[in-house]
Amino acid sequence: MAGLVARNYGLAESFHLEHLATDMAGIVPVAGQMVSQETRLITPGQAEVLIVSRPDWVERNVAAFAELVEPAERKLAERLSMLEDDAARRIARRLMEAETGALLGFLSRRVLGQYELVVPGEQGDSIAFVGANILQMERARQFRPSEFRMWIALHEAAHRSQFVGVGWLREYFLGLVRGMVESAASDEPRLAEIVARVRESRSEGRPMIDERGMLGLLATGDRRDSLDRVQALMSLLEGHGHVVMDRLGAALLPGQRRMSALLKARRSNSKTAWFFRLTGLEMKIKQYEMGERFVLEVERLGGWERLDHAWEGPDALPTLAEIEDPRTWLKRVG
Repeated sequence: MAGLVARNYGLAESFHLEHLATDMAGIVPVAGQMVSQETRLITPGQAEVLIVSRPDWVERNVAAFAELVEPAERKLAERLSMLEDDAARRIARRLMEAETGALLGFLSRRVLGQYELVVPGEQGDSIAFVGANILQMERARQFRPSEFRMWIALHEAAHRSQFVGVGWLREYFLGLVRGMVESAASDEPRLAEIVARVRESRSEGRPMIDERGMLGLLATGDRRDSLDRVQALMSLLEGHGHVVMDRLGAALLPGQRRMSALLKARRSNSKTAWFFRLTGLEMKIKQYEMGERFVLEVERLGGWERLDHAWEGPDALPTLAEIEDPRTWLKRVG
């Protein structure tokens, strides 16, 4: 299913891919050094640099998903086994496979790079770039390859600096995600609460499915709080990474402003807006905007070094409300 949706790109099977691999192997370490100087986050060692195909990217993410949902796998299997009808059980499995495959296939055509947090059986410290998408973007938008490759390397190096340079962050983030998965597997959504929320949204003229997507609609009680914590953290990380990428890019790359404008337009493409909202990916797009505003406002009010407070520990992280109102976060953390 993912392969059918992902499709292929001709240049990804040419000598251009080899050149891309050589380029990125040299660019990523340089980008990492510049990001460390900008963020003051120490990142020892070097990340493994991988150039992957769209199917490879899907396979790696399926493996990461399997690692994350493993604690909840037995509960999910038990729930599925409660379906007395074998045909219903098979249909449920097929639907889940099709939905996941279609989502991953769609994303595999859009993702440029990814700092990989979860590699089964390993600690994981690698950056995977989807070669077909980089080559296609360069050709379609007429980006200068040397500039575009450095620019996206800066973004992934920024994410690596966060998870390698802040010692507690990786396990905290994975713990939040695993907690959400276990909660979702062990507790049936309360139908009455969901219906009441939908009615309230309709009466207030708000969309029934907000930017959190179906996951947000089904989340109730503590699960919704966990989802908000994950979204707040991702907003901070994406905003911080985006500001660092753009700031270093503006100093180094003549085409940075144009590249940034075109990628922002690509993220807000109206043709895929319905899909982003339904799946919750709209929140991912919003994270860039909210997080970037938060980081820039904190810098304006207190200086760039004030952002270092966020890396002191989980209690110092901004909440979702504080992401939208940076003054309250600055007041809380002093």
